[in-house]
Amino acid sequence: MYIDEKNRELAVALRHQLHAHPELSMHESWTKAALMDFLRAHTHLEIVDRGRWFYGVHHGGGNRPAIAFRADMDAVPVDEDPNLVPYASQCPGAGHKCGHDGHSASLCAFALELERRGLDREVYLLFQHAEETGQGALECLSLLRENDIREIYAFHNLPGVPYGAVAVPDGVAQFASVGMIMRFTGRKSHACYPENGINPAYAVSEIVSTLPSLTAPGTYQGLAMITIIEVHVGEHAFGTSAGSGELLLTVRGEFEAELDHLTAALETLARAKASEHGLTCTFDYEDRFPETRNHPEAAEKVRAAASRLNLPVTELKERFRASEDFGHYTKLIPGAMLYLGDGEGDVPPLHTARFDFPDPLIEEAAALFYEIAAL
Repeated sequence: MYIDEKNRELAVALRHQLHAHPELSMHESWTKAALMDFLRAHTHLEIVDRGRWFYGVHHGGGNRPAIAFRADMDAVPVDEDPNLVPYASQCPGAGHKCGHDGHSASLCAFALELERRGLDREVYLLFQHAEETGQGALECLSLLRENDIREIYAFHNLPGVPYGAVAVPDGVAQFASVGMIMRFTGRKSHACYPENGINPAYAVSEIVSTLPSLTAPGTYQGLAMITIIEVHVGEHAFGTSAGSGELLLTVRGEFEAELDHLTAALETLARAKASEHGLTCTFDYEDRFPETRNHPEAAEKVRAAASRLNLPVTELKERFRASEDFGHYTKLIPGAMLYLGDGEGDVPPLHTARFDFPDPLIEEAAALFYEIAAL
């Protein structure tokens, strides 16, 4: 047992409560209130409400620099099988299928341990909204600047890693990415006179067929990816030749600079094809994420904390391709994103209907956070 049994039970019950009431990014009002109420009921943390997000402060004194730990609290737009667990989602169209309910409950368990055991250090517990869309961390950066916080940590549960094992890579831990929307405008015509119109379908199809060449092996130092999300041209009207279209892509890069280079190459390609076919072309971007880069000294501190708890430490087979806005924090101050294994084999992947955060990871994460803060 890594933490107090009563604290573990409180945190697990909280996790189930959060799981049953998932809220999507930028709409986490109930979740935020539930977490604040929990901390006020069970700790003496100073609670600071910042609108869409909040943080708690353990005023432990001492001479060491302030340290922060972050948990995300938003759900994803994935429906849950109502028979999966007794505490299944009660909100159609939303589910805690990335484990953010577990992340928040773990940070609360850490708060309970700070209350029970104390610590002679200023510790900030950041409960962040809108991680899934990349919006939350940018709004929370003020916490670091305003309070002279010198290091920050977070964790993510990860299927495919041995159950309960700790992984913490040096350097890039998660990829940079952005959602790219290409919009093409031509001219409609009667379907029997397509030569009188300008149909964007040909330009869009040529762009799609060219995409693999832009990320061919050897093109970039790190892994670069383009995922086709949606192709939409014209409308359901057999008498009309299409006059507009959209191509939605997720562009992903192991290194943020190479992601920027790839998006520039995509814009150049799209403009060339649009000009060739007599179209106009515009671009929009959504869900922009930085690379998440761990500082080696912070990663080593995680490994040292795991060793003190006799937790197994493992290496990731490859960097986690998913994006994380935690990287905004580690651009400002040292820190690390660590991973706790959900297990190998037949473990449901993240963002799928049958995924559920493993409750025993709550006490492991809380214990790790305490040991990191104590080092």
